[in-house]
Amino acid sequence: MDKLAGLREILELDPKNSFARYGLAMELAGRGETAEALAEFQTLLANDPDYTAGYFMAAQTLASAARTAEAIEQLKAGIASAMRTGNRHAMSEMQAMLDELDR
Repeated sequence: MDKLAGLREILELDPKNSFARYGLAMELAGRGETAEALAEFQTLLANDPDYTAGYFMAAQTLASAARTAEAIEQLKAGIASAMRTGNRHAMSEMQAMLDELDR
């Protein structure tokens, strides 16, 4: 079974499975299916607003698509999530990317 099919099967059984939703978004992004990946990141973050890695990877996907303003907004939301959850490492990584994009 292909990875996408496996992840979609998991999500059919449990649509709020954050790990599977994140994996699906990452797989789609890796395949260059940006719109679909971003839709999955959006669903992930709507269901689980403290899934901090989702913000960072959504921002990277947006930045790769030259959608800088949207990437900056994702990073700001991700930094807020990292602060809520005490994830200092993620906060540092997102702040560095934000500093780079927001020049």
